[in-house]
Amino acid sequence: MADPLIAKLKQLIVETLRLEEVTATDIPDDEPLIGGGLSLDSIDALELVVRLEKDFGVKIGSSEEARRALSTVATLAAYIRTRGDPTRLPT
Repeated sequence: MADPLIAKLKQLIVETLRLEEVTATDIPDDEPLIGGGLSLDSIDALELVVRLEKDFGVKIGSSEEARRALSTVATLAAYIRTRGDPTRLPT
């Protein structure tokens, strides 16, 4: 069964970054987000951080922390589960 948080994060990535040629199902769980197949850059990472803070109540304090959290969709989900607002997580 698909993880609802991972599915939500993939959809959030597509919507936030306005990826026209990519669907949520095209994004692998363990592929690098920055510099990987999606070709995301630091501006994209900043946009995602702002959206994650708004949607999940998670605070990402530094660029190094963001780089670790945004490593893959799977690491991002784990980061949000441990540091985000539990009431905002999908069930």
